[in-house]
Amino acid sequence: MQVNYLKRQAEFKALLEQQGYSAMLVLGHENIRYLSGFSGNAAYALITQDACVLITDYRYHQRAIAETTGFEVVCRDRDNETLGHCINRHLNPNSHLAFDASYVTVAIWQGVADELSGHTLTAVNGLIEKLRRVKDSWEVAQIKAAAAIADEALAQTLPYFKPGVTERDLALELEFRMQKLGSEGMSFATIMLFAERSALPHGNPSDQVLKQGDFVTLDFGAVVNGYRSDMTRSYIIGEASEKQTCIYNTVLDAQNAALEMVKPGINCLDLNAISNKVIADAGFGEYAGKGLGHGLGLFLHEVPFINTLTDYKLEVGNVITIEPGIYIPGYGGVRLEDDIVVTETGFDVLTHAPKPFII
Repeated sequence: MQVNYLKRQAEFKALLEQQGYSAMLVLGHENIRYLSGFSGNAAYALITQDACVLITDYRYHQRAIAETTGFEVVCRDRDNETLGHCINRHLNPNSHLAFDASYVTVAIWQGVADELSGHTLTAVNGLIEKLRRVKDSWEVAQIKAAAAIADEALAQTLPYFKPGVTERDLALELEFRMQKLGSEGMSFATIMLFAERSALPHGNPSDQVLKQGDFVTLDFGAVVNGYRSDMTRSYIIGEASEKQTCIYNTVLDAQNAALEMVKPGINCLDLNAISNKVIADAGFGEYAGKGLGHGLGLFLHEVPFINTLTDYKLEVGNVITIEPGIYIPGYGGVRLEDDIVVTETGFDVLTHAPKPFII
């Protein structure tokens, strides 16, 4: 199974023509990797109807040649040629150039734009992401492999979840095991939170010590060939109170209610609504997390987003997270998150770590 980069490039050129652009300057590293295969930094991709050009420098030149498919690799001498001048050399006169506006600072772009004054420049957002929204079988396989690493790393780390351990120590143990199992790095900074700190949806691990009866929420992921997994589990150490059990069961019910609806054609708005209803009916509506999930791939948070704003019907090949949560400040929180891929008949779950509440 291999990536068909030429097919991706042809699809993107067709999309550019449909949108009325003669070329696009791609600035986001994930977008560049999707189109070319280049996994490094310090690169810019210029896509025209006639050519695909990757502009980099001496640090990445040979690596870019080895990794890219369908691209001319240009090694820019940064001391003697500006980026704008280099881009201009590869554009036809009076081009209508779109550029990846979400991935460049105003200061950098102003310098480039001054040297491209002979062209029409248009800021665009989300154009390549529209292609990335639906994953092919190779992409799904990478996310599945990353999820399997995360599953196994958690299984190896669970014996360390004992009173006296700190958030930071557990997070480091989990990250170490993911990398030992083959992860290229962390999908994102690991979230490992105890007790009342579990009410922080994206808190950083601290030196807080685990105690009997504490909530534990951990959110983490592995990376394979640039593709990321994203999983959250919540536990209680020892014996759970009635309120803690109610919170956990509500979140689990909300996740299951949403999962039961997942299939091609279901609207993200409806998935979000059913999850919110379960949480609200249980009396925790004011503490519900904002948004049920998101797309997943080369970037941690991709389209489609599952919230109150995204009017999008799921397609076969969407890889998304389903992650309802309840967060009560000063008390604690629970989130359960799994990665799934939408199939012709419904969905397949990619994350398989068990969900025992009490450990």
